Amino acid sequence: MGKYTLPEMPYKYDALEPHIDARTMEIHHTKHHQKYTDGMNAALEKLSSELQNKDITEILSNLSQVPDDVKGALNFNGGGYDNHKLFWNNMKPSGGGEAGGSIADAINSSFGSFASFKDTFSKNTAVIQGSGWGWLVYNSESSKVEYKAMPNQTSPRTEGLIPLLGLDVWEHAYYLKYQNKRPDYVSAWWNTVNWEEVDNRFSKVKG
Repeated sequence: MGKYTLPEMPYKYDALEPHIDARTMEIHHTKHHQKYTDGMNAALEKLSSELQNKDITEILSNLSQVPDDVKGALNFNGGGYDNHKLFWNNMKPSGGGEAGGSIADAINSSFGSFASFKDTFSKNTAVIQGSGWGWLVYNSESSKVEYKAMPNQTSPRTEGLIPLLGLDVWEHAYYLKYQNKRPDYVSAWWNTVNWEEVDNRFSKVKG
């Protein structure tokens, strides 16, 4: 199998300042995301060649096919790899504002308004116990977008949901700048959201 490598950042580490500081971005990418990448590769080496040849997103979407002795490591590290790959692209310099395009219509349909969605997302993500992520996901069964909180690095894909927009609230994502003030970090993060990327991702999966 070909080993996965750490994805390159789509912008410089200081590009999201003052909302997310450069040092946090650098450590988050080069240390934490690298560790998940290495851990995922190590776990994949223990799988059959048939599974190794599948994309990590496909494996996460059907973890029942993974042997029990590897499942936990792949759930954590594979989820960490994929979650962060999405996370970097969820953001951009001079981002923020309100959603547009088809994702805006989907948000309004599910939450009533963008303001209601933002409030739901912020409040529920700020109070996640321990480490985890807040997600805007697409549920293909209902053809609706939903909010979903996930623990640690577990991907929404493991529950049959397609991740569209995710916010990492592990302390390593914000502690240097915001210390224990997670709600302040969540509030600042909205100024970085790349809604064009989210809309493009949604358009590819909604069918």
